[in-house]
Amino acid sequence: MKIIGFAGSNSSQSINKQLVKYTLSKIEQVEVEWVDITDYPLPIFGVDLEEAEGIPENAKQFVEKLQSADGIVLSLAEHNQSYTVAAKNLFDWCSRHSLKFFNDIPVFLMGTSPGGYGAKNVIHAAESRLPKFGANIISVFSLPSFYDNFNSENGIIHQDLRQEHQELLNQFINKTLK
Repeated sequence: MKIIGFAGSNSSQSINKQLVKYTLSKIEQVEVEWVDITDYPLPIFGVDLEEAEGIPENAKQFVEKLQSADGIVLSLAEHNQSYTVAAKNLFDWCSRHSLKFFNDIPVFLMGTSPGGYGAKNVIHAAESRLPKFGANIISVFSLPSFYDNFNSENGIIHQDLRQEHQELLNQFINKTLK
């Protein structure tokens, strides 16, 4: 049994990467693996480029990595109320390799932002779009006001949010283990 985690951000300082790593650290008795999308660099998607050069190997390798998992922890960064360019481009290329690239694997979908809305715009977009790519979304968590509610020593420090996160993580793990 293996759960992989990744964030839809290419920033080295990504708060969504921090949230995924924290979440993975809370998973016990199951193999976990952190995957950084910056290890799979891709050109900007375009049909002309695809016709000329085919689907990049990094997109194929990322799909293979996802499909090797029994569960996926994903936190999406939000730019201008939507996916980051890095996440959208990754999903575009992956869908050209395999439309249902999430392969019906259980997903714990999360997002965080510095502001009080907690990346809910991108979360809502992902809830409607990712199932078209085969994502089996089990649990959804939004962490608002990241810098007020999270620190590197303790993770989620707001008691109610920490409890909600743990309950949703348990729900995801229980569904994934079935």
